[in-house]
Amino acid sequence: MAKSDRGSEVLEQTITLGGNKKARRVYGFDEVALAPSALSVDPRDVDASWELGKHRFSIPVIASALDAAVHPALAVEMSRLGGFAVLNGDGVQTRYEDAEAILQEIAEAPSEGIVQKIQTIYAEPIKEELIARRVQEIKSAGGICAISSVPATAPHVARAAVEAGCDIFVVASQVTSVRHYSTHTEVVDLVKFIQDSPIPVIVGNCVGYGAALELMEAGAAAVLVGVGPGAICTTRLVLGLGVPQVTATADCAAARDFYFERTGKYVPIITDGGMRTGGDISKAIASGADAVMLGSSIAAAEEAPARGYSWGMSTSSADLPRGTRIKTNVMGTLQEILLGPAHNDNGTMNLVGALRMSMASCGARTIREMQQAELVIAPSIATEGKAQQRAQHVGQGR
Repeated sequence: MAKSDRGSEVLEQTITLGGNKKARRVYGFDEVALAPSALSVDPRDVDASWELGKHRFSIPVIASALDAAVHPALAVEMSRLGGFAVLNGDGVQTRYEDAEAILQEIAEAPSEGIVQKIQTIYAEPIKEELIARRVQEIKSAGGICAISSVPATAPHVARAAVEAGCDIFVVASQVTSVRHYSTHTEVVDLVKFIQDSPIPVIVGNCVGYGAALELMEAGAAAVLVGVGPGAICTTRLVLGLGVPQVTATADCAAARDFYFERTGKYVPIITDGGMRTGGDISKAIASGADAVMLGSSIAAAEEAPARGYSWGMSTSSADLPRGTRIKTNVMGTLQEILLGPAHNDNGTMNLVGALRMSMASCGARTIREMQQAELVIAPSIATEGKAQQRAQHVGQGR
């Protein structure tokens, strides 16, 4: 038995690695499956909406702040479809007037030397006037505007974004914590930053109960969960950091529930990265998420700025890149990817439709009810009974 921060007893499987070193057994999407309930619901009666501050969104999907995935036009379309997109306040859109030409240059560059090229491009300074212009482009077209930055640049980027009418601000980095120690740089007071902000501040990323609880206590409007699971991220290879998303989400959701019981304030959990299919999204919600953040899936939309490519926010790091550029291809329109109709059989289109059907099979009429769905450990779920699909390289055999 182990004690949680709430003082209740929880069962955890631990393994002795050697000597006194032990490790927890943790789980990712490929290792679990949803168990249907005795009650089923008509998918048309499922409500997949969620709330963030004063905003209510009809779909629990956020487009990640990747330069290859989000520019002002896509942010507007994402809002029209019921979610919202986050524009990278540290990215190409705020460094270059003609951002589209720069994005195309990155997409068309040969693979050899691509990291060095991205590093050079992102060496251009961020410009406050461009931050304001991008916000105005989104707002003037009727979109919900969300802008992100890393903690170090947050005060600078947020000031320009808020003055221009930004609705939501996101502070996100590889690992963001309330307590940060440095003798080399000025540390941003995250608590003061959040408390002084006139708009909701989403903060991440984290993967643990304690870290999530501290971010909630600091005033975060929502917490991003995930270190290294994204298709373009190499953090787990470069640094060895990461906790599989099912366990990470469940741990942070437990902190949310405890914080809600104690304060009456509900802080949404957003699972960020590692999801490719409707099934992955359904498992994320069942693990405790209120919404999910997608990157490469959005970059595969016809409306995305880089036309079938994506690269990580840490790829441009001057000293230790922790991301790469991948080819996503163009699957279809953003509406087809999120709401259908799907034109393939691999679960990567009509993601929200798949979530609704999964919720219906689990007897869940709301996101909160889906968070209570039964999960089972099922590492063979992807291959059980699928020998012909594997032999023919179709469906689940790809």
